[in-house]
Amino acid sequence: MPRDVHLVGSVPGANAAEVFETVSAALGPRLKRIPDGETGVRADWITWLEPVFASSPALEKSDEVFRLHPTATPRIRYRLKPGRSARDVSFDNLFYADIAEQSYRDFARLKAEGKIPAHCRFQIDLVPAHSVIWLYLQDDLHAPLDPVFNAALKREIEKIAARLPHDQIAIQFDVASAVFARLERKDVSNYGRTKDETQENFGRILIDLASHVPADIELLFHFCYGDSNHKHVVEPTDMGDMVDMANRLTGGIARPIQLIHMPVPRDRSDDAYFAPLKNLRLKPQTQLCLGLVHHTDGVAGTRQRLAAAEKFVTAFSIGTECGFGRRRPETIPELLRIHAEVAG
Repeated sequence: MPRDVHLVGSVPGANAAEVFETVSAALGPRLKRIPDGETGVRADWITWLEPVFASSPALEKSDEVFRLHPTATPRIRYRLKPGRSARDVSFDNLFYADIAEQSYRDFARLKAEGKIPAHCRFQIDLVPAHSVIWLYLQDDLHAPLDPVFNAALKREIEKIAARLPHDQIAIQFDVASAVFARLERKDVSNYGRTKDETQENFGRILIDLASHVPADIELLFHFCYGDSNHKHVVEPTDMGDMVDMANRLTGGIARPIQLIHMPVPRDRSDDAYFAPLKNLRLKPQTQLCLGLVHHTDGVAGTRQRLAAAEKFVTAFSIGTECGFGRRRPETIPELLRIHAEVAG
């Protein structure tokens, strides 16, 4: 059965135009949306956002070294300057809209030239506060500054909606390990004292953000357990937490959701991992995407995971667990070829 392909976000190309042309040539008929590859300084996901914190008059670097997992790249978190309070912190420009507007010019030009399929939309990936501030702010600032950052993210959505044609774009929220690692580990944090409370609070935040996206702009979610140094922050037991979150978003968001992406680790082709999918309650307009394509075991391994998934769901698109941005550029042609062969 032919399947659509979903690209999560980053692709290690030289620039947006190269990414648009490369992935269109390899996968065009199977793609509904194309990201700009998050090239250049954005290749390592949210690390390019550090200047937002470094330039704040109310913040300074602390002496706390934070790692997403033991072998992840260390980051120095920020704290309040002496005499400052959380009320002094603001985030005026997160640059998402500015970058999207620039990339869209290339997208529109290449689409007019026939190098991007006419049916494709331009995909814009946004990252909610909980992932960004987990990396950059000390824990005591998470509760007061999460809504401040997300208010700035809503302003970015408003700018995108004002500048770009709604029928040509899609907005994806990256829901990463700041959510799913905490749920898997049953962490106690500012987001919840119990797993149920944490799930409820993250769901509420995501529903609020998603409801800010105009209904004629496509809405996507990418779920993730992390990819720092090609390693998850924590390994998922199964797809249960992702199914719970997908059902929560489906029930809480009034506007349509076009796609929800869920990762599949390379070594998980067992029934136990996929079994929670039998409880998935997506609406008909929402496509499930399973991130079961892995470069390291190619077509054979990907088909093994796909066959396991098909025991519980049949209609889904395929992709990788996470973006390609941290991969060596010379591996990308083969990775795209695997997608094309498995998609059929």
